[in-house]
This record gives sequence, C-alpha cells and structure tokens, in this order.
Amino acid sequence: KLGGAPLAPAPGGSFAQITARFLRVTKIHGLHHMGSRWQSRPRCLLWGLAFLLSLSLLGTWSSNRVRYLLSCPVHSRVRMAWAARLRFPAVTLCNNNPVRFLQLTKPDLYSAGQWLGLAAENRSLLPGLLEGLPDAQRHWLSRLANYSRFLPPRRSERTMHSLFHRLGHQIEDMLLACRFRGEPCGPQHFTPVYTRYGKCYTFNADPRSPRVTRQGGMGNGLELMLDIQQEEYLPIWRETNETSFEAGIRVQIHSQDEPPYIHQLGFGVSPGFQTFVSCQEQRLTYLPQPWGNCRASVPGEQILPGYEGYSIAACRLQCEKEAVVSSCQCRMAPMPGNESICSPNVYIECADRTLDAAVEDSQERCSCPTPCNLTRYGKEISMVRIPNKGSARYLARKYHRNETYIRENFLVLDIFFEALNYEAIEQKKAYELAGLLGDIGGQMGLFIGASILTILEILDYIYEVSGSAGSSQACVGRGRGGGESHRPWAPVSRPPLPDGWVQAPPGPVGLGLAGRSAGPAPQTRWVLPCLRP
Repeated sequence: KLGGAPLAPAPGGSFAQITARFLRVTKIHGLHHMGSRWQSRPRCLLWGLAFLLSLSLLGTWSSNRVRYLLSCPVHSRVRMAWAARLRFPAVTLCNNNPVRFLQLTKPDLYSAGQWLGLAAENRSLLPGLLEGLPDAQRHWLSRLANYSRFLPPRRSERTMHSLFHRLGHQIEDMLLACRFRGEPCGPQHFTPVYTRYGKCYTFNADPRSPRVTRQGGMGNGLELMLDIQQEEYLPIWRETNETSFEAGIRVQIHSQDEPPYIHQLGFGVSPGFQTFVSCQEQRLTYLPQPWGNCRASVPGEQILPGYEGYSIAACRLQCEKEAVVSSCQCRMAPMPGNESICSPNVYIECADRTLDAAVEDSQERCSCPTPCNLTRYGKEISMVRIPNKGSARYLARKYHRNETYIRENFLVLDIFFEALNYEAIEQKKAYELAGLLGDIGGQMGLFIGASILTILEILDYIYEVSGSAGSSQACVGRGRGGGESHRPWAPVSRPPLPDGWVQAPPGPVGLGLAGRSAGPAPQTRWVLPCLRP
C-alpha cells in the first residue's frame, strides 16, 4: 500500500514494449535484425525487404500447394501378390443359336415365327425358305405351318417365356465331357441363365460356395468338351435382331458377384478347335469422389434379383429393363424381374426397337460408373485344331458320329489360371493434408526459419497486444469519469529500455500518491531504429 490505497497489478507493458520484447526473443529469421539498436537505418530497411520477399515467396509456394491439394490428385499402384489358393471365376457359355429349329412346335411357329425370321406378318412361311431345306425338313415345316385346324394359345407371352427354356440348347445334350481340377463334373454343376443368346449356362455361379483352385497351369482348371449341334441351327433366310451367322459358343469369364453381359463382354470359341484360356485375376480399387468417379456398394443393396452389390453389368441390365418396361409395359425374357414377359409380337413392335435405342443412348439414359472394388480376369487365348487323324475314328466310334460331324460340331475348352497370383491395381491419393502440412512446414523453415512453435509465439504476441489495448481503453474511460481518478497501475519505477529501442525525450512527469493523480500522465515514446528521424 502507498498512502493507505491498494496498488493494482502491474500490466505486461504497452504495445511498444510487447513488440520490442517479441522482436528480441522471436526465432523468425530477420525480424530481430530490424529491432536491434546496433543496426543502421539502411541495413534495417534491407532486412525488412528481405523478410517481406521471403514471406511473399512462402505465400506463393504455399498457395500453389493448397491448389494442388484441392485438385484431388491421384496415382495408380500396381503390384503382384501371391496366394495359396484363388477363387475360380464363374464361366458362362451360350450357344450362338438361341432356338433349336427341329424342336419347334406349331404354337411356337405361330407365336414366334416372324420374330425368328421364318414367317411373314400373316404367319405364312417366307418365300424361298422351303426350297433351301432338305426334303425331310421341308415336309416337316410345311405341316407345321398349316394352321387350318389350329387353336392359337390364349396367352402368347407364356409361349415366349417357355421358348428359350424349351427350345434352347440343353446342357445335357451339349456337354460331352467335363472335368474340374481333374475331378469329373456334369450338367448338375451348371446353372441356367438367360441372356440375349437365349438359354445359357454358368459354371461355378454360386457366390456363397465358389470353387477354388490351389495350383496354376493346365489340368488345374475347367475342361469341357461340347457339341454345338449345328443340325439344330435355325435356317437363315432373313436378317433379324436374333440372326446369328456364327457357329460355336460364346464364353464370358466373370465374377460370381455380377451377372453375365455376354453379348458385349464374351469371346467366341469355334468348333473343330481346342481353345486354351490362360487367366489372371485382377483386383481393381478405385477412389470415390472427389478423387474419382467410382460407386461404392451399399451393404444389402440389390440391383438385380440374385446379385448382391453393385456392378456395371447389373446397372446396365436394370437400365435396359426400365427403358423397355416404360415403353412396352413388359420386360424381355433375359431381364430379371417380376414384370410380365413381352410377347413375340411386342418384341418386334416395341421391345427390340426400345432396347436398341437404350443401348445407343446408354450414356444419356443411365449412368453406370465403375464400382470402387472390381474383380476382372485378363485372358490369353490360344487354340489348336481337333481332332487329329488318330483320334477322329476313336471319337466317331465313342459318340456314334462321323468324322465330318465331329470336325464341324465338337470343341474343347480349357480354362485355367496361369499361376496362383493376382494383380492388384489400386488408385491412391497422390497428395493429402499431411503432405501439405509437411511441405508448408519445410518451406517455412527454408524461407523465414519458422515452425509450429513460432506460430504459437505469434499468437501469444497477438494475445498480449490485444490485452494491452483493452487495458488502455479501460484506463482512458475511468480517467474521464470525474475530477479524481484512481490510476490502475502501481507507482513503480520506469521499466528498463528494451534492447534495440531508443527513448524519446520525456515530457513532464508526475507522481501520483495514494492513488491520486498529481499531474499529466508520462509522455514516453518508443521508437524503432528504422523509424528514427
């Protein structure tokens, strides 16, 4: 106490004192040279310009790094990984001929003759069709096309639904031999599936219990011998959407988690050849937005019945089905769903045309981005001619066929993994927040010698300055309140002159006792050396 009055705590100092103390202790390169008492004005200004130049370079480079981060750059990483075993892919195969000609019935010809390219709009056979057939088939087809005593079916869509099921090539007739990893397999291991090629069959279709292979190379995969039954192919007399000029089968190797899209993603296998397909599994991982455009699967999501998760094939099939159902109020037979099946007449008048338009405008009608996690199979295909002269007679005797039939109808398909490895292709973020902080921190050290702790020093300096400004305003307000005012600071001796600063000549000094003002406040000015007159 002084004169019986309590003394207030001494403040941290004025703005000039706080700034001088900050410049004396800061680790930022160049600033303490600007506040040193030993520096001349030119050198002080040069240090100031150098600091501002370094600060501008730091800001330019840091803004460049921030823009690079906001551009969401990516890079791809490719690596080979080995596995003790690999899940064998699903193998879907279709005969290029969707309907067996010799299995047609009168209701089939009546309902779908025009769609199959055998009859005109009035359901009469196309002119010239009979002349191109053998005698036995010509007489049979003529009787089939006689509808004088025929009662048409009430619901032709049932005939269309059963068309592929009954008239498609049956796996029991096509499959002559089957082995997987050296073990016998049969028709019971193939699941029927309907595509644009009609009734097809998928081996190893169940995703819940897929078959695996523990060794690469031939003999450790799937081996099939098939009869394509060319004598059952439809006679081509007019081109339609279902016309096929090829003889053989269509094959697609795909994951169990996606439906076959064989008309676009399949490859052909010809009769009279043994085809070797060496596969390599590829696991692709993409990034979602904003780094990429992939679509992540939602748990429990079902794009198509029977297929969980999202895939491009499922998205396209669903998009095509929605287009056909919207225009024709029915769906085509290969399209999964609960809607009614279009009749053959609706196929011709609406469904085929709508499907073609949907395929052409697929980019506009529906968006099917790449899934974020995708499994595909790279293929290397080679083939040799079969049968050789030594085995032709044996096969003819075994299957009760002549050698010409064997060369024109038999084929062998061998699908296997080249090795027990897979290729992992991952899309990675090329630049993240940690990289940005590291780059900016490194450049701060290079340009101005600053770090995270230096930033804390600056924040502490700003806090002290703001506190000092608030205290000064409070003192001014109380000083104007009346004739007598209590000074909020203690009457202590003047603090020592900060290093690097000079004191201007003081004005009149008064000393207040017992908290009473005895004269005007001290007029002390603190001046930087760079700003000295």
